Amino acid sequence: MAPGNFNDIATFVSVVRAGSFTSAAQQLGITRSAVGKIIARLETRLQVRLLHRTPQSLGLTDDGEVYFARCAQILEDLEETETAMAVRSATPTGTLRISVPIGLGHRHVLPVIESFLESWPAVTAEVSFTDKFVDLVDEGFDIAVRVGEPKPDSRLIARVVATQKLVTCASPDYLAKRGVPATPSDLVDHECLHFVSAGRPQPWSFAGTGQEPVNSTGRLRMDSAEALVNAAVNGAGIVSMPSYLLATDIAQGRLQTILQAFEVEALPIRAIYPTRRHLAPKVRRFIDCLFDAWQPLPPWERGLE
Repeated sequence: MAPGNFNDIATFVSVVRAGSFTSAAQQLGITRSAVGKIIARLETRLQVRLLHRTPQSLGLTDDGEVYFARCAQILEDLEETETAMAVRSATPTGTLRISVPIGLGHRHVLPVIESFLESWPAVTAEVSFTDKFVDLVDEGFDIAVRVGEPKPDSRLIARVVATQKLVTCASPDYLAKRGVPATPSDLVDHECLHFVSAGRPQPWSFAGTGQEPVNSTGRLRMDSAEALVNAAVNGAGIVSMPSYLLATDIAQGRLQTILQAFEVEALPIRAIYPTRRHLAPKVRRFIDCLFDAWQPLPPWERGLE
């Protein structure tokens, strides 16, 4: 569209909203005669009559009503786009309230937060480390980092920022003493260290088993992921946990992966944030920071290559 055509459209919308050529001319800073010529030129180009004009009134024709609705929407969309870009380019400020899982948060989100704060000194971060579900809107969080499929909530938007695998492993000493399981069904003969959530041991799932939880035995169960990793490193048994918790110990030889052929599909890690017409710069920039730090391959997966 030629720039002049766009100006004609903007003038037409102003005339309709103002209710007269004179009022529109005053708002636009041009003469009433110039407004009349623009409307006449627009009607000539479109080959339709847009306005009913009398000395006392101004009204839209049927064609004019259709054209006005479309043009008004175009101008509103443009204004929305310009506002969004202005927000996007603005400097992040204020307090950023973040909810993160304990293990992922301590090991991998916190370094991103520290880097973000170094880049944007006008931002303060308040971080809640919890594996429990939090209601972002009711509890006033700007963003949450969550693993797996989110609960349906029309108030929230989700963006995938990384993935994490479930990895099964044990210490080399344990495997030397007890043998290496060849299939998930062999776990019944091993000490399996289970994570406890809401008072229940979390089941393990493997590909090729119909995605059904595998029965496994174990006398040690804990509600601390860090404690489970330490127990596995010390030879207490086998763990099946997110790769972001195990990558360092695997890379340094303290843990050895097993049952790789039965690993389930990697789970998405998402940044979740409340729906808003314009996303605050501090939230947008932090999500971008997470994405840049964890793509194309998150740091915990690089150690497992």
